[in-house]
Amino acid sequence: MDSKINLLTLLRLVLWLFVTIYLINLLLPVFEKYLIPQNAVPRVVSARGELADTEKTTIDIFNKTSPSVVYISTSKTLRSFWSRDVRKVPRGTGSGIIWDEFGHIVTNYHVIKGASEANIRLNDGRTYPTRLVGISPNHDLAVLKIDVRLDLPPAVPIGLSEDLQVGQSVLAIGNPFGLDYTLTSGIVSALNRSLSADSDLIINNLIQTDAAINPGNSGGPLLDSAGRLIGINTAIYSPSGTYAGIGFAVPVDTVNRVIPQLISTGRYTRPSMGISIDNDINRQLNRQLGIQGVVILEIAANSPAFKANLQSAQVTKFGITLGDVIQSINGKKVSSVKSFLSELDNFEIGETIPIGLLRDDKKIQIQITLE
Repeated sequence: MDSKINLLTLLRLVLWLFVTIYLINLLLPVFEKYLIPQNAVPRVVSARGELADTEKTTIDIFNKTSPSVVYISTSKTLRSFWSRDVRKVPRGTGSGIIWDEFGHIVTNYHVIKGASEANIRLNDGRTYPTRLVGISPNHDLAVLKIDVRLDLPPAVPIGLSEDLQVGQSVLAIGNPFGLDYTLTSGIVSALNRSLSADSDLIINNLIQTDAAINPGNSGGPLLDSAGRLIGINTAIYSPSGTYAGIGFAVPVDTVNRVIPQLISTGRYTRPSMGISIDNDINRQLNRQLGIQGVVILEIAANSPAFKANLQSAQVTKFGITLGDVIQSINGKKVSSVKSFLSELDNFEIGETIPIGLLRDDKKIQIQITLE
C-alpha cells in the first residue's frame, strides 16, 4: 500500500515538473522582454573580404560598357479624321549601342518599325532626336544618327561570333520594361538558330542565350566575358511575352557586315550569283525527284552564274529537265532556299567561294565570284 502511494506521489511530481518546465518556456520571452535589458544597437558587420574575380570582371564590364548603351523611345504621329488635329502618341521603347564616333546608333529594326520619330537618351541623361540612316529587316537591324558634338561615349568594342561556343558566359545590357541600364548574365545556349520575325521574314544564324532578355532589351548589346560585342539582342521566345529563358541575338559578324552598308547606302544588298530560285517549286522538285539542294531555274545574262557556266533547268514538253542543283556553299550543306540564302549571306560582294553542284547525277565543285 505504501509503495503504491509513493509511486503515485512520484508520478505527480514528474507531472508537475513537466508542467513547470512548459510554463517556464512559455513565459520566458515575456520575462526577458520586461526584466532583461534589450540590446538595441546595430549588429556587428561581418567582414566580406575581396570580391571574386568573376564579380570584379562583370562589374568592370558593366561600368565600361553601360555609357555606350542608349535608351530609345519612339512615337507615332496621328491625325484625327474629324478634327484634323495632329498628335504624337508613344509607340514603344528599346535599346541601342553607340557604333562609332560620328553618332551612329545601332538597334533592332523592329524597335523603330512603324514609328514617326525616335529619341535617344544617353547614360548621363542627355536626350537627342534622331534621324534614320538605314534598315535591314532581313537582319532586324537599323541605324540611327544623333548629332553630338562633344562628350559622346565611346563605341562598344567589337568581338567575333564565328568562334563562339555553347557554354560561353555572356552579359546583356538593356532597358527592359523601361528600367534603364539593367545587366543580366547567362551563357550561349545554342548557335545558328532561325526565328520568324513576322509572317514573311526569317532571321537566320541567331545566337541563343539564357541571359534574361525582356521587352525593352531589344537592340542592346550581348557581350562576352572580355566585354566585347558578340551580338545585338533581338527577341525572346515566350508565349507570354516575358522572360522564359530563351533569348536571341543577331551575331556580331553579321552586324559588322551589314551596318557599314546601311551607313553608306541606307540599305543592305545581299551577295548574288545571278540565279532565279523559288521556294515552293524547289520544295516540290526536291520531294518529287528525291534530291536535296537548290534547283537553278534561270540564270541572268553576264551574271556570276553565267560566267561560271552554271546550267539552269529547262522546261520541255516532257516536263522539267534539271540543270544544276546547288548542294553546298563553302563546304556547308544547303538543302533549301532558306538555308541557301542564309549561307550566301555570310559572304561579301566580290568574294569568290566554292559551291558544290549536282549535275547529271554527278557531284562537282566550282568557284564563283559573287556580285
